Amino acid sequence: MALAQAANIAEKALGHDKNAITKQDMSTFPSGGESDLMKALVWMGKNDVQIGNGRAQAQAGGRSRCYSQSNRKYTELVGRQVHNVEVGKRYVASFQIACGDCYFCERKLSSQCEKTNASNTEKSMYGGRTAGIFGYSHLTGGFAGGQAEYVRVPMGDVNLLEIPEDIPDEKALFLSDVLATSYHCVVDTCVRQDDRVAIFGAGPIGQMAGRFALIQGAEKIIFVDTEPRITVIKSHFKSEEVDVVDYKKLSNSSLSSNTVVSQLKKLCDGRGPDVALECAAGEYPKSWLHWLEMNTGAETDTSEIVNECIESVRSFGRCGVTGVYAGFTNHFNIGSLMQRGIRLIGNGQAPVHKYWKGLLEDIQGGRINPLEMVSHRVRLEDLDKVYHAFDAKRDGMQKVFVETKFSFPAAKGSPTLTRY
Repeated sequence: MALAQAANIAEKALGHDKNAITKQDMSTFPSGGESDLMKALVWMGKNDVQIGNGRAQAQAGGRSRCYSQSNRKYTELVGRQVHNVEVGKRYVASFQIACGDCYFCERKLSSQCEKTNASNTEKSMYGGRTAGIFGYSHLTGGFAGGQAEYVRVPMGDVNLLEIPEDIPDEKALFLSDVLATSYHCVVDTCVRQDDRVAIFGAGPIGQMAGRFALIQGAEKIIFVDTEPRITVIKSHFKSEEVDVVDYKKLSNSSLSSNTVVSQLKKLCDGRGPDVALECAAGEYPKSWLHWLEMNTGAETDTSEIVNECIESVRSFGRCGVTGVYAGFTNHFNIGSLMQRGIRLIGNGQAPVHKYWKGLLEDIQGGRINPLEMVSHRVRLEDLDKVYHAFDAKRDGMQKVFVETKFSFPAAKGSPTLTRY
């Protein structure tokens, strides 16, 4: 959050570029009177989110508790230049905002759209820009988030996918982000037949990455995490499909013989996995040194998990990074990367538009079931309390479906409603 605030300050100083075709910093809207007020989750400061009132933009029937995930919505109002979206139908919105006709959009790489994010700060930091993203700070356009009863979706013809009648909200919702993100992580890192795959982070992204890796033909999945997620994972996979490594029971010292790296080597013939997928993030320091450097601004992200990925895979192995990294890190083991020929692949923000139609077909055909990762169903009015429960990993909370006043009754297989 400190980085988001800094990005806002920097962007005000630098000013926007002139490339965007949609208005930036769209977090507030003109008043239409009391009749258009809606409930929405509002960020008030570090570790402080509250349910407040905002201006209504597009009706939302379901939400997912995720840092960027957009939502499923009933369309209530369609702009004059939108031609393929109908009022009253159900649609899912991608978390990224794409124009549909730039260099990257023409190649279905929608997360890197050139016309929806004018942030000079992001361009200066990264050497290029991502697309605009809902609720993902001023680095990505300053667009309002989607954890609300209504959402404004720019370029609706491009960024909305119609939901078929035979697919419930609880399954369609996750086409907006998590399914595309986990699938992209697997295919972009080239998981192949008979690969042994270590997945760092057994949250929803890691869980579904494991499922997609098995579909791609992986021989074995090894999840690296701790409780309660290890128990969750064991309940959703066959014992012969997965192994688990509890990092909290192991040493962080490279001088120890009992580390995450050593355990992964032992599980894979002493050489290590063929592939490691980083599905955690760079915000979780394990050592006091990285904790100190992150808290003093000497780095924005820890390199510890990425280093474990690099060091654990076999020589000429592959590492994909899907967990979020915001800026810069110290103590990166570039020596192991170079000397052993490790392929380090930044998977990037997943290009949802490249995959969501195919993934929808997989849901319809029963080849994937998004509900396997959904642990809770909650009300939007309780979402501020749910955030704290999620961060504390209470009640085995894995993935959350947030219902609004517009939601249908729970579909078969969906968790029952929990109030907080």
